[in-house]
Amino acid sequence: MGAMSEELPAYAERVLDTAERIPPGRVMTYGDVAEWLGEGGPRQVGRVMALYGGAVPWWRVVRADGRPLPGSEHRALEHYRAESTPLRLTAAGEARLDMRRARWDGSGASEEGDEGHM
Repeated sequence: MGAMSEELPAYAERVLDTAERIPPGRVMTYGDVAEWLGEGGPRQVGRVMALYGGAVPWWRVVRADGRPLPGSEHRALEHYRAESTPLRLTAAGEARLDMRRARWDGSGASEEGDEGHM
């Protein structure tokens, strides 16, 4: 992201950095990311992801209900399956993230230690 950093607002850069830290097969909600950073809220994180998230693993920042991003369900599900992200089926047979198993709390995010936490 180095070349983009001059163009990105500082908050957006922090959100995208957090998204990049989420391990394959795990997810954080928009609210989790805001809490990890200690600033903003789910809507602010969602806005950053909508505007700038295409360059990071966007499918790992999700809605709290475990539904894939509307309009990108098929692409997100491909990523989840490739990364072995825990999924479950609804009564209607729709795939959802198994949030109890897939949700990541940010532990082990950095060797140097992060200023944010959950």
